[in-house]
Amino acid sequence: MLDELGTAIAGGELPPGSVLRLEELQVRYGASRTVAREVVRALETMRLTSSKRRVGVTVREHAEWNHYDPRVIRWQLDGPQRQTALRTLTELRSAIEPSAARFAALRATPEQRGQLRALGSRLASTAKARDLTTFLGHDIDFHDLLLSASGNPMFSQLSAVVAEVLTGRTGHGLMPPEPQPEAVALHQEVALAVDRGEPDRAERAMRDIVIQARDEMVELSG
Repeated sequence: MLDELGTAIAGGELPPGSVLRLEELQVRYGASRTVAREVVRALETMRLTSSKRRVGVTVREHAEWNHYDPRVIRWQLDGPQRQTALRTLTELRSAIEPSAARFAALRATPEQRGQLRALGSRLASTAKARDLTTFLGHDIDFHDLLLSASGNPMFSQLSAVVAEVLTGRTGHGLMPPEPQPEAVALHQEVALAVDRGEPDRAERAMRDIVIQARDEMVELSG
């Protein structure tokens, strides 16, 4: 119920100003009043809707949504506005991840540096094997670790956002059948630069990763 309503709102099927009534939701989904209330509460937490007595549950304007909520991101990537969502998310990554790589090169612990190098090697082996599922898992872990290694908790909390972008690319066929060797090499370059404490090099390589990802998505989306 939550996924269907969230997808309908994020995809524009239920545009801003649409009113949802609890009783109608109960009938439509065969749900109890308690379940319907919980779903409405979840939508309100994501700022997709607001509730007023005698009015009902109203879909909020797009600008008011919590665009950092992973579920909102997932629903947008599943809908007709996927390209717009990918563009805005890539812009966010362009603004954050190169800086995170820079700070990781300055602040990462010895353990984090070693883990990043190991993940770079795993990305290379799974890319060669064309194992996109395992590659995706390592890729998510790589970016999660990098954001954490930046030492900035605000960067670190964007990990779930980046994970949804990476998952969405794979799930919607916006990844090549075999990850590009250049992309894998750039991840290893970031890991090496962080390991050696070279912030300029780490920042430059991470920016190249985001640019290449953007270009791949544009090419594969036609």
